[in-house]
Amino acid sequence: MEKSEVNQISRRAFAGAAAFMIVPRHVLGAPYTPPSDKVTIASIGLGRQGMAVSMELLARPDVQIVSVCDVNKGSRDYIEYSPNALLRSARRLLGPGYEKWGEDLASPGSIRLTEEFESSMGMGGREPAKRLVEAYYASRKDSGTYRGCNAYADYRELLAKEKDLDAVYIATPDHWHATISIAAMRAKKHVLCQKPMAHSIGEARRMAEVARETKVATGLPVNNPSTDTTKLISEWISDGAIGPVREIHNWSGRPYWPQGIARPEESQPIPDGLNWDMWLGPAPERPFNKIYLPFSWRGWYDFGCGSFGDMGCYSFAGIFKILGLAPPTVVEASTSESFPESYPKASIVRLQFPARGSQPPVQMSWYDGSIKPARPAGLLKEDEGLFVHSDEGEGIMYVGDKGIILGGFNGDHPRVYPASKKYLTPAPSRNRGEHDVAIDQWVGACKGGPASATNFEIQSPVTEAFLLGCLTQRLPGERFEWDTAKMRITNSENANKYLDPPARSTYAS
Repeated sequence: MEKSEVNQISRRAFAGAAAFMIVPRHVLGAPYTPPSDKVTIASIGLGRQGMAVSMELLARPDVQIVSVCDVNKGSRDYIEYSPNALLRSARRLLGPGYEKWGEDLASPGSIRLTEEFESSMGMGGREPAKRLVEAYYASRKDSGTYRGCNAYADYRELLAKEKDLDAVYIATPDHWHATISIAAMRAKKHVLCQKPMAHSIGEARRMAEVARETKVATGLPVNNPSTDTTKLISEWISDGAIGPVREIHNWSGRPYWPQGIARPEESQPIPDGLNWDMWLGPAPERPFNKIYLPFSWRGWYDFGCGSFGDMGCYSFAGIFKILGLAPPTVVEASTSESFPESYPKASIVRLQFPARGSQPPVQMSWYDGSIKPARPAGLLKEDEGLFVHSDEGEGIMYVGDKGIILGGFNGDHPRVYPASKKYLTPAPSRNRGEHDVAIDQWVGACKGGPASATNFEIQSPVTEAFLLGCLTQRLPGERFEWDTAKMRITNSENANKYLDPPARSTYAS
């Protein structure tokens, strides 16, 4: 019985008062999952990332997507990383019934965001997402039809009406993460929130506090704390492979979107089907201009967290796990030309982390905009690519008293220098999906299992660290001394106003 169809019985009533009607799983046979065992989910924010992860959720037998929500009714201007990526993913998901997804949703062409980054465009928004959900479930029914997914323009209406909902997946722009997450947790819904966890340090702390109070399952779709690579590097460092770690260098080729630009003076017509005021939400009002969305919002202080927020959430989650770090005590940045409202095109951010027990203090250096650290001598050919100017030219380097560990951005394919037979890089293995492990943990937690390794309480100090880095990019040249207990920069009153900026009253969390 489907939850949202005619003559519906609530999922909990069905599982409780009429539990005798549930057919045991071993009788039905795998891979069937009884409705009472499924986590019912609403997807909120249906851009590229929202659509992609919603497809991952749809494919899970223990999940049922029952509603979708987006301020955009639908448009074909969302950035993809390969031609027709979303359409091809939908076809793979649907199998023989892919025709219901629609050829009209093929990419209308490409867009060049920067001199070096051109991308195809895909379909997103609440109506295409509703179509996809219903096409998927219809393809699994003998009748070939399904009408069980509700579409909303306002998350508040969704939370008010979807009383029997278990959880939400949030994939909005960064400035909406905290407001929607907190509202959902207070409504007793489990929350899977896209990275970065929050747009400000104050928001991250409130999210962790509300998660602790409500005891709902929370998580970010970030695998790093649980990967084999993270475990391997941790074992090498604990075993003294490179001696005490004193420096970390982490570099990204991003941004792929425009940064280091001024606010446009012109106002443009709001596209049909887009609620611009709702898209702005907690952020200050401003006229619509297509320079802000989709995707390019990441480069604007009011909406995104720049390159550091986009990628640092991945690498930092692993680094904190490996080294047992606490928030930094000192943070400073050097950047390209500074602009009042957008992140710089390139920067180096330095964060000083305190000692942990017998482990010495660590200095972390973050590089973006294709800036990279000095290349160590004696690298193997396969590691030279980490330092080239390309999409693959991203990496991480742990520097100890006796050597270094060098790997891809998230530490993938790590290698110890000087080489040692004791510390050999394992042969490449088939990696699971970008988010699979984290989603597994979160869904398990929704069902009463152990908390996810990326739950809000664990990830709040991780988020705090890279958001301090984002703040130094905004105020380059300043050296912030951070008191995490007081949530205060002790030597800069000017910077403190950005730690927890007020939201527009209508959308305050």
